[in-house]
Amino acid sequence: MATVSEHGLKRVVWQRIKETIIEDCKKSEIWKILILDHFTTKLLSSCCKMSDLMQEGITIDWKFWYLIFFPSPDCSDELFNKMKLYCGKYIRVCKELNISFLPQESQVFTCDNPGAFRSIYSPHCSQDKGNTLETLAAQIVTLCATLDENPGVRYKKETMLENTTLDNAKQLAALVDYKLTKHYDMDDNGKKKGKTQAQLLIVERGFDPVTPILHELTYQAMAYDLVPIKNDTYKYKSKDGSEKEALLNEDDQLWARLRHMHIAEVSEQIPKLVKEISANKKQPDGKITISGLSQLMKKMPHFRKQIKTVHLNLTEDCMNHFQKNVEKLCKAEQDLAVGSDVEGVKVKDPMRTLLPVLLHPHGTYDKIRAVLLYIFSLNGTTEENLNKLIQHVKIEEDREFILNWRELGVPIISSPSFFPMRRSSRRDRTQEETYSLSRWTPVIKDVMEDAVENKLETKEWPHQSECPAAWNGSGAVSARQKHKASSQDERRSGSRLIIFVIGGISYSEMRSAYQVTQSVKSCEVIIGSSHIVTPMELLDDIQALSKPTTTKETFTIVKE
Repeated sequence: MATVSEHGLKRVVWQRIKETIIEDCKKSEIWKILILDHFTTKLLSSCCKMSDLMQEGITIDWKFWYLIFFPSPDCSDELFNKMKLYCGKYIRVCKELNISFLPQESQVFTCDNPGAFRSIYSPHCSQDKGNTLETLAAQIVTLCATLDENPGVRYKKETMLENTTLDNAKQLAALVDYKLTKHYDMDDNGKKKGKTQAQLLIVERGFDPVTPILHELTYQAMAYDLVPIKNDTYKYKSKDGSEKEALLNEDDQLWARLRHMHIAEVSEQIPKLVKEISANKKQPDGKITISGLSQLMKKMPHFRKQIKTVHLNLTEDCMNHFQKNVEKLCKAEQDLAVGSDVEGVKVKDPMRTLLPVLLHPHGTYDKIRAVLLYIFSLNGTTEENLNKLIQHVKIEEDREFILNWRELGVPIISSPSFFPMRRSSRRDRTQEETYSLSRWTPVIKDVMEDAVENKLETKEWPHQSECPAAWNGSGAVSARQKHKASSQDERRSGSRLIIFVIGGISYSEMRSAYQVTQSVKSCEVIIGSSHIVTPMELLDDIQALSKPTTTKETFTIVKE
């Protein structure tokens, strides 16, 4: 039984790998070997397991002489020539796979390039920006091609700040549109592909500086913010004191069901969902095959106990942080972000909201986050006031944590001559049920909903290329305009909205893509960026923008 992920983008990518690379080699009974570079190793690992490869007749045993070279799209001539020189007589098939993005989740992708943030926004890396945008554009095009989409392209209008124009979204939109046109002009069938029922929106990180620094109380966002999770791996201690680790991805069905829930709901849902998922391990008709029974006998007791333990431990870790200091922060953060308290009363004096946070012995990062929310709420503060805040937080030597947000087009220091940045109007959500400490909604969710309902203003979201007629403003694609559902995703028969955020996406924004998809039904929302950021990672990246570029040491890893 295949164990490949059955989820969205991951399934699409695995299917493309099978069709492009593997199917052609299955004509031979002999075992095959894949040779992977660093990126394609990550790509393959993101969408399948070793058991899936074994099922397709692929191994890592070097005694077989039937090899496949599996390069990234940008495989250099130097690397290719080395392969030909040293391995040429063993290589039977050599194919190039035009996929240069990573499917992180069923509706989330990245370009696996955290360094793009510095290349685009640091004043010390202006010479790198053009190449970085070119690379990102090429990667976005491979996403569209993999999904068989030729979307209309729009971008958030450039930001004017202190006589500087930030037009990265405009530049990237132009590059993507050009490369899309070029790609589909070279269609394998010799036909030019018209626009499909898809729309691509490109926006910069500074468009919403609030969301990525707030303390979030939904399970995934909270865990990645407060618990040391590296490479999606959570480490914890079992009852006997031994070290354990668990991979947090969509192969863990419990994680997939819990990740977007509020932490208040998670603990009570774990026992219920474990039983439900366990029951679903049976065949659809309720019967169990002999092989299935064997698997269940081996896995079920361990499965139920392990996943329950993992998530109970992780939930407990999150709640310990919450009760220790996060709860005290959340009320002030929400009031500053939303601009009103839980009763809906407008915050007239943001400083009074901020002061308790500054007086409490919170950590430095927490205080920086609160100060930034205060400044964002005012659309910038005076230099005198900013200096006082910096002194209070004791970051005189690290004021770049705050000042460098200007590089993203976010106003930090206001002046009489400064024309304040116009804020986008927010959707009215007063009738929606929310937790008092989770009242803020990511701005990108407004954008997703407005885009699906065709309510984005052209002045704010210019068209780089015209979007298809399916985006008709009805809130759903009309029946005659829907394209036929593909076998890759039978559930969805409507259109696609693809969002790309320059400079990193937060877990809250990822959650928004799923929420809008679930509520709209007729449109699948996919969100991506150069990388995924946590609040502390983003603050560190912001601070580093003003540091001169240093030459990095390189190391050669030799396998023994």
